[in-house]
Amino acid sequence: MTFTGFTQQDFDVFHIEGLDERMAALIKLIRPKLEELGTRLQKPLSELVGEEMFPHVAKHARRTVNPPNDTWVAWANNKRGYKQHPHFQVGMWESHLFVWFALIYECPTKQDFAKVALKEAATIYKQIPDSFVWSIDHMRPEAIPQSELKQKDVKEMLIRLRDVKKAELLCGIHIDRHDPILTDGAALEDKILDTFEQLSALYKLSLRVRV
Repeated sequence: MTFTGFTQQDFDVFHIEGLDERMAALIKLIRPKLEELGTRLQKPLSELVGEEMFPHVAKHARRTVNPPNDTWVAWANNKRGYKQHPHFQVGMWESHLFVWFALIYECPTKQDFAKVALKEAATIYKQIPDSFVWSIDHMRPEAIPQSELKQKDVKEMLIRLRDVKKAELLCGIHIDRHDPILTDGAALEDKILDTFEQLSALYKLSLRVRV
């Protein structure tokens, strides 16, 4: 299967009312693309970070009433799951595609990661391109542009990750749903891998605090 990218119809899935109806469209239109992307990027991402990574496509299996407002594929170094591990994600909200390095609230090593990262905060701040964005909540589509942050702001996010039990930290890019790169599968793959490469330093920091 060739990865063809994403269309406006894919993003419009999140306008469909009703859990069953939206899930049916998501499974038909978006999930095959995320599964293909997960498989295609598994090997190059594994080579990039120096260990085997496994793709996990969101199933939204626990939902009984509210339809999902986003969906994704995640890669982690664990075959069984990704939420408890530092991981990479590609996914979509109605408004944009996101490409993340992520530590979400289930990850037991995020406080230790924050302690290590705080010592490297100046380097992290310089390494992250101005075109990237940060998030402290994977459940919300909004993000904070790196271009609007100072080094102290990055430190504050890391301190929050260290000190607040439910805190999260995500860093990466947003691609607007109307950006033409989304319909060019090869170009989009290259963009995602380039983003992962720039985020790989954060992932490698996380390896220093693995349980």
